[in-house]
Amino acid sequence: MSISPKLFLNHLLDNNVDFFTGVPDSLLKYLCLCIDNNTEIRDKHIIAANEGSAIALASGYYIGSNKIPLVYMQNSGLGNAINPLLSLTDPEVYSIPMIILIGWRGEPGVKDEPQHIKQGRVQLNLLESMELPYSVISSKNDNYKDIIDEGLKHIKDNLAPYVFVIKKNTFSKFDNNNKENINEKLILKRETVLQKIIENISDNSIIISTTGKTSREIFEIREQNNQSHENDFLTIGSMGHCSSLALGIAKANPDVNIYCIDGDGSMIMHMGSLSMVGQQMPKNFKHILINNFVHESVGGQNTASNIINFDLLSKSMNYKNYSFANNESTLIQMLNDFNQHSVGPSFFEIQVQPGSRSDLGRPTTTPEQNKLDLMSRIDELSKK
Repeated sequence: MSISPKLFLNHLLDNNVDFFTGVPDSLLKYLCLCIDNNTEIRDKHIIAANEGSAIALASGYYIGSNKIPLVYMQNSGLGNAINPLLSLTDPEVYSIPMIILIGWRGEPGVKDEPQHIKQGRVQLNLLESMELPYSVISSKNDNYKDIIDEGLKHIKDNLAPYVFVIKKNTFSKFDNNNKENINEKLILKRETVLQKIIENISDNSIIISTTGKTSREIFEIREQNNQSHENDFLTIGSMGHCSSLALGIAKANPDVNIYCIDGDGSMIMHMGSLSMVGQQMPKNFKHILINNFVHESVGGQNTASNIINFDLLSKSMNYKNYSFANNESTLIQMLNDFNQHSVGPSFFEIQVQPGSRSDLGRPTTTPEQNKLDLMSRIDELSKK
């Protein structure tokens, strides 16, 4: 029997835990929706840029309030959190207490995507090596309140973080009745945009695409068009790093146009990477932001992109050109102009609706084969 997100949240609130921050995860999405639905604490729920920022934010809340905060994340993001966990919250440093919920993707014996398998296999060993105490919670835990209480006791006795590792399907479904409507006026669909991009760029260009549904859609578009995948690098993991990947490839191949197709959640997660692009000024770097304003793959929670002016941001980061489109006619016109920019780096923001096809598949090639095919293609292009 799955655990009710509402009952789980109420037990936390009953224990004076009322501040929540983190990066959305598909295994925790119903709990996050439940937190958003609670009007009394909605202003105390902050979706962080990345998991390390969430740890620091929660630490600040504890210092300012003397109340235990909660941080949530997918285990793939634990790497972002390791530094502040060991150098800020650890009992040997500032000794800051907090609850940490980690969605256990790639749990051994549970089918998952390639990028989650290793992370899931080493998950518990990683926590043990960090000397982070933990408990595992699943849908089979009728005594989850006792598990939470034991964790809270450890937190209070030791003034230190405590981790609850959450298995797949732990929480029952929760319908959010307070959905925001910032996306009502969006017209374009991401898959249509990707089709137009692929149709309008040279076969001698390389695409580096962000994790999530963007890469999945690019793979399917190539399949539908009976095209090779050798010009594409599908960044299936390492959220937030596709622009750095693209920059490295651009620096190594200054005569090849490199298209980085990014997402708003990904870009915001490691926004400092834009400064590297601006500092290096690769003329062949073309950065496309597909902005749907949400973390779509993990539940549709809002990102902070609705308050960011990407025109000003990109120019402050030394990008030489900025383009914008939010309808099909403008998309084609701006895409043609964008492709013609001879001096980069160039930035193109395209606003789209959240959502994707219900039958959207996943890449059928392995990540390693994707890498090898791309490297072979780059080698071929470099000799032209």
